[in-house]
Amino acid sequence: MIIGLVGLVLGLGALPTTAAADGTPTAATTHGAPAATTPKAWGPEVRTLTGWAFDVCRTPSLDTMGRWRASDYRAVGVYFGGRGRACRSQPELTRNWMRRVDTMGWGVLPVYVGSQSPCVVAQHKKGVRIGKYPWRQGAQEGRDAVRSAAAVAIARYSPLYLDMETYNYRNRSCAHTTLSFVRAWNREVRRYGYVPGFYSSADSGVRHMELARRAGVRDLPAVMWFARWHRKPHLYQEPSLDRYAWHPQRRIHQYAGNVKERHGGRTMVIDRNLVSAPVARIG
Repeated sequence: MIIGLVGLVLGLGALPTTAAADGTPTAATTHGAPAATTPKAWGPEVRTLTGWAFDVCRTPSLDTMGRWRASDYRAVGVYFGGRGRACRSQPELTRNWMRRVDTMGWGVLPVYVGSQSPCVVAQHKKGVRIGKYPWRQGAQEGRDAVRSAAAVAIARYSPLYLDMETYNYRNRSCAHTTLSFVRAWNREVRRYGYVPGFYSSADSGVRHMELARRAGVRDLPAVMWFARWHRKPHLYQEPSLDRYAWHPQRRIHQYAGNVKERHGGRTMVIDRNLVSAPVARIG
């Protein structure tokens, strides 16, 4: 059953070897369903965090970040680049902001919202869809992500999380185009010394990446940030992912969205996340 769905979605023939979460191929089982692999622990150059995080469309002020230290959150997701961002204006997001929140003790989860899948569901994302040359475009946007990250003091060995909103991964042509773009983006980000992460709906892009992993596809994301709302936060009970794929310290669960919270006298509308994954190194 898994083999047939993988072939349908990815346009593949017989399954080759499987791949670890970082794209390294490993041996498949003899029954077709690949064995999950556990990548090695991160080296000391990659900074990781385990705990609670929030992400918010527009980067909060330094004053708000200072006040929110009264909360249980210890990391913040910021939308640092990409033509598909809902909040393209980010006046607070500067090198100084990055360095100050780092000094406060915050971890930063840098999110890049680039071109979206040709079969993206959200109407407001249809104007930024991937074009005719997905590999070339993915590589170009990967380089843009690296430049945009460096411009706000996000240093090498930091994760850069590619945001790919919900799309119809069962559409074979669309899935192929989307996967080509993602793989090229990942390869380019890696080439410049950053860690490629991936954010999407658990039942859409995340499931698509898991199928690709099972099929032995290379150049996959190194970290998986999956959105499944309205359930308790848990990193390793996500049904779209094999329990031992993207493990250890390679997962983020976004378990609630568009919720209002108030800490230290400041109110924000945020998404809630449970994190065990890399966070940015600030240069």
